[in-house]
Amino acid sequence: MPRPLDRLPKAHLHLHFTGSMRHSTLIELAREQGVHLPDALVQDWPPRLRATDERGWFRFQRLYDIARSVLRRPEHVYRLLQEAAQDEAAEGSRWLEIQVDPSGYAQRFGGLTATLELVLDAAEKAAASEGIGIAVIVAANRTRHPLDAKTLARLASQYAGKGVVGFGLSNDERRGRARDFDGAFRIARRAGLLAVPHGGELSGPVSVAECIDDLGADRVGHGVRASESDRLMERLADRQITCEVCPTSNVGLGVAEQAGDVPLRRLFDAGVPIALGADDPLLFGARLLRQYELAREVYGFRDAEIAELARQSIRSSAAPEHVKNDLLREVDDWLTAPDPEP
Repeated sequence: MPRPLDRLPKAHLHLHFTGSMRHSTLIELAREQGVHLPDALVQDWPPRLRATDERGWFRFQRLYDIARSVLRRPEHVYRLLQEAAQDEAAEGSRWLEIQVDPSGYAQRFGGLTATLELVLDAAEKAAASEGIGIAVIVAANRTRHPLDAKTLARLASQYAGKGVVGFGLSNDERRGRARDFDGAFRIARRAGLLAVPHGGELSGPVSVAECIDDLGADRVGHGVRASESDRLMERLADRQITCEVCPTSNVGLGVAEQAGDVPLRRLFDAGVPIALGADDPLLFGARLLRQYELAREVYGFRDAEIAELARQSIRSSAAPEHVKNDLLREVDDWLTAPDPEP
């Protein structure tokens, strides 16, 4: 019998705020507020998506915006984070870094600052309730003006050490190059925040290189297209820059035709640190545990390698050192425990 993956301590470093919502919660809140949901979010869920062209990405964003629209009151934010924490704890995730763009909620929650403070308070309460660590990454939208990103970077910097641990950059790489946002990332890095931009998902290796060279990335969201360049993988490995690989998401958006095509094994064998992530379970239908199951079932990772994946996620996190050390010891305990009885 294989060791149970839900008992493996791990860190979850690539989860978006809206996309973390339970599907059942989306249905319930939409019904309560009279929001009509398209078939793709109801009986055809999870939706069939393919975002490798403009039309496909627009459809993905439209579904995302509809989902965001049901979160209208502060209690909805508290509920989302409480349920996310419950789901993380059930899957063995002991440290979560959840990514949010306050701009998407600012109008309904009293502005950027009030929105971020609401999310931080909800995260703190959820973490205490479920006994896990939760931190926040403020993310800018690369389809908006770089000045908007600077505004968010300044906001994030004000809360560095107060629940905010990183600054990100998300959305379609084809519509906003990383180098255009270097000013915002300089602001964030001066405040001691991790630089965690998306790259190497819909665009090729050059988008990952820009994240490293122009934004000083500590981690790269996705990063799977780095596998197309041996030199780039060598750089990632030498500098120990983590790729937040999200296999189910890659398939859901058409980045890979099937799970076996995601280059997880190639990146891992090249020495690139990996942090498995679920990205947006609300739209892709699978949470973090499923990514570890794929590592075992599809990519052929043995238990020792799966334990190393968990260690890499923990080491790459912004968790306090004593938390990291405790979790790393628990990973070792998971691996050295007697083989489970059949």
